[in-house]
Order: sequence, then structure tokens, then C-alpha cells
Amino acid sequence: MSSSWVIFVPLFVFLIVLLVLGRMDSQKNAGEFLKNYFLGDRTLKGFVLAMTLVATYGSVSSFVSGPGLAWRYGLGWVVFAAPQIITGFLVLGVLGKKLSLVSRRIEAITVIDVIVERFKSPLLGAFLSVALLFFFVAMMVGQFIGGAQLISQAADISYVFGLLLFGIVVVFYTTVGGFKAVAITDTVCAILMLTGMGLLAADIVAQAGGMSQLMQTITQQADAQEAQAFFSPTSSGALPWTLLFSSWILVGFATVALPQSAVRCMAYRSTQDLHLAMVVSTVVCGALMIGMTLLGFLARGLVSDAQAFGGNTDAMIPYIIAHHMNPWVAGITLVAPIAATMSTVSSLLIAASSAIIKDLMLRRYTRMPDRAQTVKRYAKLCTFLIGLVALIFAADPIDIIVWINMFAFGGLEIAFLCPLVGGLFWSRATRAGAWGSVLIGLSVYVWACLAKPDLGGWHIVTPAIMVSVAAFIVLSLLTKREERKDFFP
Repeated sequence: MSSSWVIFVPLFVFLIVLLVLGRMDSQKNAGEFLKNYFLGDRTLKGFVLAMTLVATYGSVSSFVSGPGLAWRYGLGWVVFAAPQIITGFLVLGVLGKKLSLVSRRIEAITVIDVIVERFKSPLLGAFLSVALLFFFVAMMVGQFIGGAQLISQAADISYVFGLLLFGIVVVFYTTVGGFKAVAITDTVCAILMLTGMGLLAADIVAQAGGMSQLMQTITQQADAQEAQAFFSPTSSGALPWTLLFSSWILVGFATVALPQSAVRCMAYRSTQDLHLAMVVSTVVCGALMIGMTLLGFLARGLVSDAQAFGGNTDAMIPYIIAHHMNPWVAGITLVAPIAATMSTVSSLLIAASSAIIKDLMLRRYTRMPDRAQTVKRYAKLCTFLIGLVALIFAADPIDIIVWINMFAFGGLEIAFLCPLVGGLFWSRATRAGAWGSVLIGLSVYVWACLAKPDLGGWHIVTPAIMVSVAAFIVLSLLTKREERKDFFP
């Protein structure tokens, strides 16, 4: 058996396990289909809630692009990744209690349900559904590209075959099992992500001859100027302080508005589960996001020449897995980034499907809920088709997956921050304010993406969010107050 097929065996076993888990949970889908399929019947336990939140947030860029950029820029990129530590605690701590109570009170199934009811604007809900679909598909394409490249490079198979292999599996188990199957498989994926990171760390340090020797090698490989840049928090200006501050918005505080994460605040069982999830998600998210990025920095002591992996930093981690690890250990390690990819895609798929079925179709055709089997069939067909579209777009890959993720992250944060977070916690917020924040914020964001103005190192999400929040506050204060007793009893 060749080493490439040895690497492939643990991945094959992992994919089979996911298919079985998804199929087993689908047998339990009964009762209210929409609440079960899109929200897991609000029965997630604390540990599962934490793991599904971490697995949804931790994507292929966390295992591939992030470490690759840390290999290039050094400790500066580790500093850039640091704000991600707060993600789980922030989402659950800020939204957990309020969003859960409100969604139960108004019987909301999706985040957009909550926004529509808060501002009494189905048109705003429809607009946000379309925006959500656009950014979600962009994120899914990035995940599919990353996962396929990982498999093709590490297991020495074609890109298209790698794409089809894991893409079909994730689309199938999400389509069949729904939200609860996604949560269960996310938990498995999160555990495997931690395991894979540990194996990769042990291998890098062992092959370098220990941590002391590893750091010495990194220092000796560069001249004094390059070494100073590699150990500098700003990479000697390549990562300016303004960009690092922007990271606290893009991958820090504004992540509270990501709908794929926020919806998990509507699905847990009890307050005790919420509190447990806040602690577990903070520890696990911090370990994964900082740990993997730090491994990219340390990998410079093992692989110093970018030509070894073709000059594309996205290929650095797959190269180490395939060429510097025992084939069996490499196979187990490879499962970790694939698990990160699949857990993110499955969560995006189920949220995108809910946007079409619940927020667009059922809001227009109000009699459809009376036909449970029809809704069930449409929901599963919709989930499958969205996954298929993302697979087709991913057939022509592009480099640096992290930038696709950041673009989609920024768009989702701008679209949902004020309507969701502002609407939940500010009783003075109005429909005009919500519309203004979304339209003005996204307009500035799209213009900045296309025009690429000189912002002095600030990421484009920063001015866009600032303008969006300003529009939300000003327009809300200038328009008539809207009473919402379901939100502010």
C-alpha cells in the first residue's frame, strides 16, 4: 500500500462515520419539522452547543490559510488571530439569554424571523435573506476549495476527485439529518480538530529537535532584519497597527452578529447549558485559533523555503502533513482540517436553506406549513441544491482562502450587527434605522472592496461598520419610536 493511500484510509473512515451519524439522527426527525430540521428542537446540551459553535467558526482557513500567513509574517499574524479567543464567550454571553428568550416568546425559527418581528418589516427580512445567501455561498466556496486542496495535496489525488469526495458527504449528511445532525457531527469534528492540532504540534517540535532547537533554527535561517520582522508584532510594518486593531472588529467583537453563530443561541436546552458552553467554547476556540496560527509560525523552523510547497502559503500545512509525518499519523492529522471544513459548510448550508424556506418561501406562501411533507421535501431539496451550487463554483479554485472568509465575514457583520444586536438591546431602534444601517453599511463596504481606497492600513470592514452604526443611531433617533413589548416587556 502506497503512503498516499495510507494517508487516505483515516479520512475515508471519518467520512463513513459522518454519513452514519447523519443518517441515524435523521431517523429521529419527527413532530414539528421546521423547528427540528432548522433548530434541533431547542434541545442542545452545553458541551454540544460549545463544540458546534467552535466548529462552525473554525474553518479551513484556521487550519490552512492562517498558519500559512503566520509562516510568512511571523508572530504578527498570531497577534492578528488573537481576538478570536473571545468569539464563543462573546456570542453566547451577549446574545445567549436574550435571543433565546425572545425567539421562544415569538416562536422564531431563524435569526431573520427575530429581525422581521422586531422591526415589522418582511421586506427587510427578504433583503437580509438574499444578502445571507450571497455571503454564505462565498464562504462555502472557500471551504470547498480549501478542503479539496488539502485532500489532493496530502493524499496525492486530483483536485476534482478530492472536491467531490468530501463535498458530496457533507451535502448528504446535512440534507438528510438537519440541524441536530449538524450539531452532533460538529462535536465530533471539533474533537478531531483538537486531536489533529496536537499531533501536528508534536511532529513539528519532534522533527526540529525540540522547542529550543526549533526557535534557534528559525532565528538562524534569516538575517538580522528578517528575524526582527518575523518576531515583530507588526512584522516590521507589513501588518500595521491599524490592521491589527481592525482584527478586533472583524474577527473579534463584530462576530457577535454572524447569523450562523447567533442561531445557536436559539437552540440550547437550559441556562446551565448556556453557562457551560460559554466556558468550554472559550477554552477550545482559543486553543484552536491561536494554537494553529502559532504552529504556522513554528513551521518556519521545519520548512524554510516556500518553493518546497509551490510558493502558495495555503499549501504549507498540507505539505508538512504529507511529507514530514508518518503516513498513518498524517492521515489522522489530515482529518482535522477536513473536519473544520465540513463543520463550517454544514452549518452554512442549514442556515442558508432556512433563509430560503422559512424566511422567503413560507413568509410569502403562508399556507405551506399546513403541508408538512411538502415543506420537508422542499427544505431538503433546497439544502442539497445550495450545496451543489457551491461545489460547482469551487471547481475553479483560487488562492488565499482566508481573504474569501474575511470578505464574507465583513459583509455578514455589517448586514446583521445593527438589526440583530441593536434591535435586541436598544428599545429606541426603528425600522428606518435598521434599513439605513444595512443599505449604507453594505454600500460603503462594496464600494471599498471595488475601489480599494487607501485607509492607512485599516481593514475596509472598520469604516463600513462605523458608518452603519452611525446611520442606525441617527435614523432611529429621527424617526418615530416603535413599541415592541415582545422584546422589551
